[in-house]
Amino acid sequence: MSDPLVPAEFAAHVASLTPTDLEVGQPYAVSGAEWLRRLPQLLDNLLGEWGLTPSGPSRSGNCAVVVPVRTDAGPAALKVSWPHAEAATEHLALRQWDGRGAVRLLRADPRRFALLLERLDPTDLMDVEIDEACRVIGGLLAQLSSPAIPRTPTLGAYAARLLTSLDAAAPDALPRRFVDQARHLARDLAGDLASEPSGRPGTTARLLHTDLHYANVLRADRQGWLAIDPKPMAGDPAFEVAPALWNRFSELGTGSSIRWGLRRRLEVICEAAGIDEDRARAWTIVREVDNAFAEPPGSDGVRVAVAIIKAMND
Repeated sequence: MSDPLVPAEFAAHVASLTPTDLEVGQPYAVSGAEWLRRLPQLLDNLLGEWGLTPSGPSRSGNCAVVVPVRTDAGPAALKVSWPHAEAATEHLALRQWDGRGAVRLLRADPRRFALLLERLDPTDLMDVEIDEACRVIGGLLAQLSSPAIPRTPTLGAYAARLLTSLDAAAPDALPRRFVDQARHLARDLAGDLASEPSGRPGTTARLLHTDLHYANVLRADRQGWLAIDPKPMAGDPAFEVAPALWNRFSELGTGSSIRWGLRRRLEVICEAAGIDEDRARAWTIVREVDNAFAEPPGSDGVRVAVAIIKAMND
């Protein structure tokens, strides 16, 4: 498939995607290859129905293509995602935030996984000095903190699935002590989610972005920086810190500087966001053990996971 609105590198990546267990049986479940065959017509339909005119080269992430467009009201961006569970409630979170700390949603067609968004500058935080980038992320997390909304996945359900996976077959790539620690922490943290009074910051009453890292923050005219591409969940805000630790990992150096850099990032983000550092360290360990499930022994992904877990334990 070749289409001027669909970047070739994006198409090559998406062609390999298949629905996970969370998608199988859902009406939107479709392979990446099949969705790519439909995508040119889908884009044409959306452009026509919504009165949009392409106004620049498309950009893309792992699972979505973003087309800069013009509307009668001004510039915007059309985002169309390969249908998957993490994107199914993105429109709900963006509507809840209504531009507060996040890109503003202008229109949505959830059935077609299509969003019309305000146009942002493509500049992200990847080249911003790390302390400043972490302060920006922490400040955005504070802005995004709001009551959870119906239909979003819950952190309690995530923890339950992880515990089931760990009990069935722990990842061989990690030392057993880390796996056992993650199992213990996940049980304790999930128990907290179930027992704390509704409305307190550490409960399932909070709407989470869950993937706020340096490439998911863009410059904006109406505010210095705004979050994009949420993977919404209801749960503990301390779950939010980990992506800013494992991204830009190569900048941390070697040896003891890795631990210092990771703990510094965590400290800066938690202070700016008002997040409890102990809970952030605990959830980070859990998330890194989960990440290791997808990595082969000895891979860079496992090396990163081990380094982060060690830093959170020191």
